[in-house]
Parts: sequence; structure tokens; C-alpha cells
Amino acid sequence: MKNNIALAGCGSWGKNLARNLSQIKVLNTVCDADPKVLDLVRKTYSVKVTISYSDLISDPDIKGIVIATPTHTHYSLARLALLAGKNVYVEKPLARGYLQAQELNHLAGVKNLILMVGHLLVYHPAVNCLRELIFKGELGEVRFLNSDRRNFNQQARRDNNVIWDLAPHDISMMSYILGLEPSGIVNACGWSTNSDGVIDVAHLDLNFPGDVPAHIHNSWIDPQKQVLLTVNGSKKTAVLNDSRIQNKLELYSIEQDGTVKVESTSYSEEEPLRLECEHFVHCIESGEAPRSDGTSGYQVVKILEEAEQKMHVESKPVLARFV
Repeated sequence: MKNNIALAGCGSWGKNLARNLSQIKVLNTVCDADPKVLDLVRKTYSVKVTISYSDLISDPDIKGIVIATPTHTHYSLARLALLAGKNVYVEKPLARGYLQAQELNHLAGVKNLILMVGHLLVYHPAVNCLRELIFKGELGEVRFLNSDRRNFNQQARRDNNVIWDLAPHDISMMSYILGLEPSGIVNACGWSTNSDGVIDVAHLDLNFPGDVPAHIHNSWIDPQKQVLLTVNGSKKTAVLNDSRIQNKLELYSIEQDGTVKVESTSYSEEEPLRLECEHFVHCIESGEAPRSDGTSGYQVVKILEEAEQKMHVESKPVLARFV
């Protein structure tokens, strides 16, 4: 498959998709509302550009559309693409509501098209290494998961709150490494530290089948970025620190004499986004279901919606609600 993928949206994340799609030689057209962005794309990649999304869905040469636009547009743009017979890769979250996400997944099935969601971490080599270790029983029985994802980001609040921006990573990653979908949200609390009332700090407690508890902490107000997953098992504890450049995944255990043993792991250094883009192309060519398909996409949206419903946020830095 050469030069028949279009990209809708070339902003802060879309530009990374443009780079990877160009490098694997599948980028055909880029659509964006900003003419200055399109001028830069044209000079950088020598591909077609347009400000009209209808140009993408009406072009018979385009077999797949990658959607990297604001969250509130995901449903409408993905739906138009599927109705036009295009395979779709939409950035997380799949939609801003469970019913919309479910409809997109159903539509893709009816049209026999690929619907893939940008749950980037399920393509991360270290995450896949951790999944393999769990499935092999290296950690023993999984007893608890904790994901801490914090950054310093005020731009994202224009389109989302912090759980819709960051928690899709945590929920999809936990589900993937366990091979299980969450049973539901147990507790949810959030704060708005800004006068706009948008949640920018949140804690979620959820359960997985087998009564495996998990905790997620998301924040937009931390200058020191933190991306840390801990999986406690009956034999070993895995720590995946994606803030590191190297040695992201380590295993910890306590020896009989009480000393802590630390084991390094081996995984490829390939860029997760490159692997994700290649996977989308592979699925179009082979008809194989994506690793992050529409079903996983709407399951994540369902959990996000449930968490949000458990919160009531006031426009001041106080605890919103704890259920």
C-alpha cells in the first residue's frame, strides 16, 4: 500500500502522525483548517493538502483516513469516513460518548471496514514486553495496578478535561496487559484548580475481573512529567517508567534475606507511533482486526463516561466528589 492514506488534523499530535505516515510512504493528503500549517506540510512532505474534509472522503485513491482533530469532532468525522467506505484510524478517545463510540464500531462492522483507535501504548515495545511477562506468569497472580500520568498542560483543557485527555492511555494499557476489560469504576474524584471549572486533577479507582483493583492518577498541573505504571504480582512487581530514556521496564522482588532484587528486561527500541501507523496499514491490507479496535475504543469511552458521571466539579480548587 503506497500513498493512499490521508491525515485529517496536523496540529501538535497530528504533525507526528504526518512524519510517520510519510516515512512509511503512505501519506497522500493532509487536511487542516490552518493554511499556514498546510504550507509547511506541502514544503516538508510534498503531498497534497486541503482545507476541505470532503476532499478526503470523495477521493477514490484514499483507502484510509487518520483523524487527529479535537475530540468533539471525532464521531462526526469518523462516521462520514466510514459511510464513504474509508478505513479509519481515529486518535483517542474514539468519541465523546459511549453511544457514539458504539455506533461507530457497529458501522465499521456493517461496512466491513477497519476502525482503529489511537491507543498508542498497546504498540509500545515495553508495554508488550510487560504483557508477555504477565501472560507467562513471571509476576505471579496480578494483585494491583497503579498508573501515574502527570504533565504540565493548559492547552488541552480547551477540548477536554484531564480524564478524557490522559486516562484513555491508562485504561487501554491496563486492559491490554491483563487481556481483560474493566468491570467498572469504583471511586472517582476530581479537582478544578482553574476558574473555568475543567477537571485538571483526577483519581480513578476501578476493578478488573477476578477482583483485581487498579488506580489511576491524572494531572495537568505538574511541571515534572511523570509516566509510571506499577503492577504488583504475587511473585514480582513490574515498574514501567516511560519518563526514562532507557531501562523503562524493571522487575522487583524480595529475596529470602530481605534484599530487593532488580531485574532489567529486553525489548525493541522502535517508536510506538511508527509501529501503530504500520499496524493500521497492515490491517487495511490484510483485513486483520486492529489490536486497538473499535470494541476496545468504546469500552474505554464507557469507563470514561462512567467516571465523569461520578464527578460533580465546582469551579474552584476543592474536592469535587468521592463516591
